[in-house]
Amino acid sequence: MESACGGNSIPEIMVFRPTMEEFKDFNKYVLYMESQGAHKAGLAKVIPPAEWIPCRNGYTDIDITIPDPISQVVSGHQGVYRQYNVESKALTVAQFKKLANSARYRTPKHLDYEELERKYWKNITFPNPIYGADMSGSLTDTDQDIWNINRLGSILDYVGEDYGVKIEGVNTAYLYFGMWKTTFAWHTEDMDLYSINYLHFGAPKSWYAIPPQHGRRFEKLAQGLFPSSFDACPAFMRHKMYLVSPTILKKNYISFNKITQEAGEFMITFPYGYHSGYNHGFNCAESTNFATERWIEYGKRCLQCKCRDDGVRICMDTFVQRFQPEKYHLWKAGKDIAPHPEDDQSRMDKKRRPYMAASINDGGINQKPPEKNHRPTRGKWQVFSHNCICQMLDSNTYRKR
Repeated sequence: MESACGGNSIPEIMVFRPTMEEFKDFNKYVLYMESQGAHKAGLAKVIPPAEWIPCRNGYTDIDITIPDPISQVVSGHQGVYRQYNVESKALTVAQFKKLANSARYRTPKHLDYEELERKYWKNITFPNPIYGADMSGSLTDTDQDIWNINRLGSILDYVGEDYGVKIEGVNTAYLYFGMWKTTFAWHTEDMDLYSINYLHFGAPKSWYAIPPQHGRRFEKLAQGLFPSSFDACPAFMRHKMYLVSPTILKKNYISFNKITQEAGEFMITFPYGYHSGYNHGFNCAESTNFATERWIEYGKRCLQCKCRDDGVRICMDTFVQRFQPEKYHLWKAGKDIAPHPEDDQSRMDKKRRPYMAASINDGGINQKPPEKNHRPTRGKWQVFSHNCICQMLDSNTYRKR
């Protein structure tokens, strides 16, 4: 645990250093982490054993083209911002690295991570960094059978086995080529799934995380900070466009943690764990989603965005039938009614200190995004098996957006 802020009794981010024997069984180790309470912080770090090597040939001369890099345009002020992704021209990794290290985009001089964090928030609106995000692929050796992000073997695989589909970035790996100040906005994972992120090489990545038990309070704060977005879509945080600084979280008594991921380390996010963060410089990460049996109730109760056609919705039928057979008939009849797993805590939170957010308006944050070259929705979106919607790339492959 590197830092905790915003609360007196906040669950801390835990750091795990498994032996090779412990590391061999991914699903078993995630269960062990949760037995130690790791999920309560919403985020955990795993430092793999030294003998685990994901890419035997190293990372020199990566012959990859980033087809759709995005320029991240941020508007707002005083710790409350909205981020738009504007599509840029394709770049090879070598070209991207040169751009990331150029005078315009390179990491500013700093003494420590705290100073770099201050510079990040001070200069968040300019210049607009370029992010090689959401790119299908993997740098992990195909014959690496241990913690291979492209095939973790979690119960999320039933989506492919039972429905015959791949959802890129959800049950397949995505690559992310970052540079200084490239950002992932506040969000929980699609369907409130788990996620795993491995930093293959390069500069660190800083993370903010809100414990799941405080997620409802954070949503209330966001509703006050972005009222027109909330009016347009109750699940607007699914749009992954909204940035709230640690200063605003502290002023509104929202508990959160922060931690920095170094090259060669994994980060695990847990169901309904809000997280955001930024890259310190040129780097490459690999990520995907996964699931455990504990996730099923989160998946059944998660709030879905209905204002866009580019969301990821996974049919829960197969999970209920396999792991909650006693509830299956009720589920199919629409009578399996229960609160969200974190709702009890949110009701307790109503007795706490009132939010400041009610007095904060959008301040121009909810302006329309740039029209020119704004990243379009590509491909065909279809429903498969009871409201499962993803972007169709071919007959059996779908892309997460």
